[in-house]
Amino acid sequence: MAKNQLIELNCKNNAAPLQIAFDTFGNQQNIPLMLIMGLGAQRIFWEDEFCQLLAEQGFWVIRFDNRDVGESTYIDDKFTPNLLQLIASGLLGAQVPIPYTLVDMAKDVIGLMEHLNVPKAHIVGASMGGMIAQILAIEYPQKVLSLTSIMSSTGNKNLHRPNRDVVYKLLKPMPKKRDKGIASGIEFWRTLHGDYYTFDFLRTSKLINKAYDRGLNPEGVLRQFSAILAAKDRTSALNSLSLPTLVIHGDADPMLPVSNGHATASAIAGAKLRIYAGMGHTLPTELWQQIVDDIALVASSANNNREALQEVC
Repeated sequence: MAKNQLIELNCKNNAAPLQIAFDTFGNQQNIPLMLIMGLGAQRIFWEDEFCQLLAEQGFWVIRFDNRDVGESTYIDDKFTPNLLQLIASGLLGAQVPIPYTLVDMAKDVIGLMEHLNVPKAHIVGASMGGMIAQILAIEYPQKVLSLTSIMSSTGNKNLHRPNRDVVYKLLKPMPKKRDKGIASGIEFWRTLHGDYYTFDFLRTSKLINKAYDRGLNPEGVLRQFSAILAAKDRTSALNSLSLPTLVIHGDADPMLPVSNGHATASAIAGAKLRIYAGMGHTLPTELWQQIVDDIALVASSANNNREALQEVC
């Protein structure tokens, strides 16, 4: 694994340059694969072993912290909506000022790709990261070799919504004391994980502790959440896509129920839909190899297209 690096992006809406922290796995001469994580989650939730499995498939794997999380820039000079405003926006459709959009976050990915001299890449996103990945494919189709959208959504507000218990735990203020904050994070991850696959308490505890030490930003989570709520339905735009696409979802997802996965796959012509029984809103270690194989398979259909690859090689 290449050690942590920082780049600066000059964004029109930011007074100061935006720093994006990233690291990589595998040979830089291999075909690039970008991993985009979800709401409030740092890049380490694409766990090292999972990234290594992808690298062993022949990818140069790039993971990064989205703006407002981990070691990337916190956008704390912008307006941050409070919980009541987010609830009004989510349930009543109220207009709430937002500091940035998912499109802005997609531009961050493009900026990172340009910094790394990556003209095209396989794009893999989970949850909010899947939404950003979809926007990348819509807005920058020339940059995307293949799209993998994991436990995500089209943005259609009429689809089934999250379990109330999950939303409550997501928006519940984080305890100020470290031990209670970590315990709260572990319990939230357990709720997302579900009961079908073994919940590895020690592994999750190490991950949450590491995330805590790298830097938590509760207000950043609210800003990211407001970007999700403000995003428009992408169904019509997804209809226009013509690229190898994989949609992965669990049938026990409490955050974005499986109907969201079906809707995403239905919106993209030729998309392959993989529903994993018992999977919640996490990537169980028992499924890692199968998920990696699925990603490699959809990527191979793009890799076999010499015209698509000529700028990469």
